[in-house]
Amino acid sequence: MKGLYLVVLIAGLTGCAQHSEQHAGTQQTPTRSASEVIKHAKAHEWRNVDRQNVLKITLPTGAAYVELNPQLAAKHTAHIKQLAREGFYKNTRVYRFVEGFVAQGGDSSGNKAIKTVPAEFYHSTAQPLKITELQGDGYAPVTGFLNGFAVAQNASNTQTWQVHCHGVFAMARGNEINSASTEFYVTIGQGPRYLDKNITVFGRVLEGMEHFNRLQRKPVPNTPFNPITNIEVLADIKRDKSTFNVMKTDSQSFRELIGARKNRTEPWFVYAHNYIDVCAMPIPTKRID
Repeated sequence: MKGLYLVVLIAGLTGCAQHSEQHAGTQQTPTRSASEVIKHAKAHEWRNVDRQNVLKITLPTGAAYVELNPQLAAKHTAHIKQLAREGFYKNTRVYRFVEGFVAQGGDSSGNKAIKTVPAEFYHSTAQPLKITELQGDGYAPVTGFLNGFAVAQNASNTQTWQVHCHGVFAMARGNEINSASTEFYVTIGQGPRYLDKNITVFGRVLEGMEHFNRLQRKPVPNTPFNPITNIEVLADIKRDKSTFNVMKTDSQSFRELIGARKNRTEPWFVYAHNYIDVCAMPIPTKRID
């Protein structure tokens, strides 16, 4: 009986392995390219970004617009909006620039009053929080998208956090977990995923990444170093009517877009990997006004 059980067990495992290999190698050829999916997405598959949750950061070469993520980091969102409305960031600067990594700004002088906000490294829910899932990776069991942001989750889907992809907006901190106060950063290179769950990420740049990329790398004598004219809540700026739409990441078009990005159909491509990681999925965003 033991011998028979072993034979059956080996056969079962072999069958599972073959099934896994076949499943892993299965490619579903997209019927439309990524650009076609975006072009033909229906109106109801786009979300109008709430101007109350958009920061306008005015830099030397122009303005960047950042959508905040109150669902996953409500305290940080409220905190930085309050600072913006108090005029805290007027005439501060982006004082730290690390090539291919981050641009960090705020009051580097330490002369302004420091306010701290409790860490929100991840958002916990009693029940699993549904996201548009991709395969997991080395940094998280589950990755995917939630309300227009790239996110990750634990295996039970009860912890959700925004991940460090290119162009995310986060609050810097010291060694103390709850020491985040007023200093923020934007990732300007490949996403440093090893920072996930070590710091609060609570937004992403909708438009204007080029203005972060064009910042000075080193101070120049007698020249202000990367001054920030102001950071404002977009809804408060009557003269700026900027409005943005983001493709809903739980829509059918976005799911089709994932497939089109996994296996590119454009003539230039000679090999399809049938895979894409969470930071390689740019979330379609367009300016309406």
